[in-house]
Amino acid sequence: MMDNPNTATPSGRAEEAAVSSGSDLARRVLSALVMAPLAIGTAYLGGLIFAVLWGLAAIGVFWEWASLVAGAGKRPILLGGEAALTIASALAAIGRSPEAVGVTLLTAIAIAVMAPTRHPGWTAVGVPYAGAIVIAAIALRSDVENGWIALMFLFAVVWTTDIAAYFVGRLVGGAKLLPRVSPKKTWSGALGGLAAAVLAAIAVAAAAGLPRLFPIAVIAAGLSSLAQAGDLFESLLKRKFGAKDSSRLIPGHGGLMDRLDGFVAAATAAALIGVVRGGIAAPAHGLLIW
Repeated sequence: MMDNPNTATPSGRAEEAAVSSGSDLARRVLSALVMAPLAIGTAYLGGLIFAVLWGLAAIGVFWEWASLVAGAGKRPILLGGEAALTIASALAAIGRSPEAVGVTLLTAIAIAVMAPTRHPGWTAVGVPYAGAIVIAAIALRSDVENGWIALMFLFAVVWTTDIAAYFVGRLVGGAKLLPRVSPKKTWSGALGGLAAAVLAAIAVAAAAGLPRLFPIAVIAAGLSSLAQAGDLFESLLKRKFGAKDSSRLIPGHGGLMDRLDGFVAAATAAALIGVVRGGIAAPAHGLLIW
């Protein structure tokens, strides 16, 4: 009796899942090999090219957000939100970060009041969410003395958290973190990501010759936790609106939101810490020098 080709055996399904997982990992690695050098290179250069890259990233994130949340009638919202983010990026680039924040908040209020969608509140949140990406990144990089190191510290924390959580979670497994929000995430992965992020942050700080490493480790732990919370928030958003990925822009990664969900939370917190301690002129110093 011949097997029905449309009926998969358990072992067949396992093999297919393994192949799919391997292909997905390969796409993730290849995409990361393009994105990471681009992010690091533009961060090193700073200036206009850095502002343009992160401004485009913010606009792309808002496009994904509006496509996910707004549905019909999103075109005027997209135009208004993208215009606001362009203005906010330009303001941040010339050192006017408070005004840039104000533009995103006022635009969000206008969308919440006037948006012709079923979810005006959720739609409105997308503008400051996307704006935080570019405003925080530019604010940290604008610190002439420590801006480059601050971004390397932030990249190390966010990327290491993501990578270590991915592999530790799959190797160790165990209890699920928040199964109703993200079924694959585990406590082992979360703790592994946090531990790896702290080690990576200490390595960056030591290489940069920063004077005190213990505060750096504490901040890294907090930012890693926030990065994971940002990832869970985006998972909650996608689940609420019935989407697997924010888009299919990046092979193996989904969309920009899928890659920047942790960064937006961690970068916003890092910039706020820096501004509180170092002021608008030296947020990277306030973040790193204790």
